[in-house]
Amino acid sequence: MTVREILSIGHPALRQPAAAVPRADIAGERTQGIIDDLIDTMRHANGAGLAANQIGETARIVVIEVNDNPRYPYKPPIPLTVAINPELEVLGDETVVINEGCLSVPLRGDVVRSVHLGVRYFDRDGTEHCVTARGLTAGTWQHECDHLDGVLITDRADPSTLCTWEQFEQHHRDAFIERITRFNQRVGV
Repeated sequence: MTVREILSIGHPALRQPAAAVPRADIAGERTQGIIDDLIDTMRHANGAGLAANQIGETARIVVIEVNDNPRYPYKPPIPLTVAINPELEVLGDETVVINEGCLSVPLRGDVVRSVHLGVRYFDRDGTEHCVTARGLTAGTWQHECDHLDGVLITDRADPSTLCTWEQFEQHHRDAFIERITRFNQRVGV
């Protein structure tokens, strides 16, 4: 198990767009090592996802997993997903405001996200996938892919909603969970 340091806001690597991974390099030791490190680091930090540039690697790789996550108890389960060179396509006009946190930013804030996405990516074996994502799962995909473009939640959040995790827990968590639970029920996730 290799847990890497998660870079914090202000580190230049978080602002660099990540480079596409050549398909021929997916099976290579370097790419597979980055994937293993991302999984170990995400799980160690109780994250719902992690992008390669958050651990200082400028490769277009993200990992996503939600399984009874104590940081995000309101998120629906997502099986471990390794996505190389992910591409997102917005399907429809519906949006939702999600109060998001980030392992690289010690703040949370309200971010507008698309509710329905098409997602195309390669897995760690080089197999191409085309899936749809809805609701908070679509939000998770957008958050992680933003990282690959050098975008942080502080760039997208309504500045008046930014708060520390502690203040969120104290003053905003219950109202957010109530609202997002109704949303989850409505969109069927």
